[in-house]
Amino acid sequence: MPSPHIGALNEKPLHAALKGWYARPGDRLEVAVEGFIVDIVRDDLLIEIQTGNFAAIKRKLAALTAGHPLRLVYPIAREKWIVRLGEGETVLGRRKSPKRGQVHDLFEQLVSFPRLMRHPRFALEVVLIREEEVRRRDPRRAWRRRGWVIQERRLLGVLERRLFETPEDLAALLPAGLPTPFTTADLAAAVGRRRRLAQQMAYCLHRMGVLEKVGKQGNAILYRASSPDLIQ
Repeated sequence: MPSPHIGALNEKPLHAALKGWYARPGDRLEVAVEGFIVDIVRDDLLIEIQTGNFAAIKRKLAALTAGHPLRLVYPIAREKWIVRLGEGETVLGRRKSPKRGQVHDLFEQLVSFPRLMRHPRFALEVVLIREEEVRRRDPRRAWRRRGWVIQERRLLGVLERRLFETPEDLAALLPAGLPTPFTTADLAAAVGRRRRLAQQMAYCLHRMGVLEKVGKQGNAILYRASSPDLIQ
């Protein structure tokens, strides 16, 4: 029997805040379904909020969508403030991060199960948010941040929501004006993101069936839309 993925006892502040913001009157929260704990049940719709790695819930989503419509809600920080804490919860500093998330960043996680977007019972909703990332110094961990570890994330506000119900909905994120065919370098330049994200985006859209591989340009794979209407 599968074990619950998350429960109220180990719930993080961002997850709890998003669940409270998303819930409507009549919704049921933290409901056992098929041996898993689901964040929100709204009539026959299951709503799961995931603030971290998609790979951690791959098995859960596959099991639940076998018999239920399910919407996965994923927050991306368009605006982020970083708070550093010292001893006794003393605030050592608060600054705005120069990084600004955008909807395309969802592909960093969607690589875990891109083909699930083809399932008629599955939908993905991206919530662009303002958040506060609280860090605490621990020299034994997080050497990449010079000993600062993320203690928690806090919701400051919701800026925008984008619902994707089909692969074609996600294909609409392909920017206009891409050459035909195009490489991931072309895609990265058009989106304004690093090449790695463009590669993840192309991989996902190819696995969903909305991009085709049509050859190579040197070592770079050439892609084109499976239907000309997908890129305006």
